[in-house]
Amino acid sequence: MQNGDYGLSKTKGLLGFLISFGQLTIGDASRYQHAFVVVDVENDLVIEARPGGAGYQKLSTYEGRAAYSHIPLTDIQRERIVAAAKTCIGVKYNWLDYLALALLHLGIRPKWLTKFVSRKDRMICSQLVDEVYYRARIHLFTDGRFPQDVTPGDLTYVGNVY
Repeated sequence: MQNGDYGLSKTKGLLGFLISFGQLTIGDASRYQHAFVVVDVENDLVIEARPGGAGYQKLSTYEGRAAYSHIPLTDIQRERIVAAAKTCIGVKYNWLDYLALALLHLGIRPKWLTKFVSRKDRMICSQLVDEVYYRARIHLFTDGRFPQDVTPGDLTYVGNVY
């Protein structure tokens, strides 16, 4: 793994179960429920969305229970990703995004809902990863989805995760 890669991990307990159930209901039976961006391998740091707001976490927290993207990136792209991730520090978490994402995946797409999901001031973990890459001028998805209409499971398939 390198700076600028994203990681995916399992979430234990009730929260992990609820996220897995939500993903399953929209046809995404991924084994991962959490996503984060690797920002400093040497200093053991990632940036992730958390209920208290996006912030730093030790990369070693995920040792042995995470998989990482393997997208061919240039050094400049990696630097942009890290810089973009740092601009997300403090972004609030939004539990309602889970419901909104489920509705979008079920084909319920009123304008207010798509606007709600694409907010930049509140994001769940997978949305944060998608937004960070977007700010770094890398589009992870080319399937016409709305910005930040992404789950951890979606990130599994786009990033050659292993």
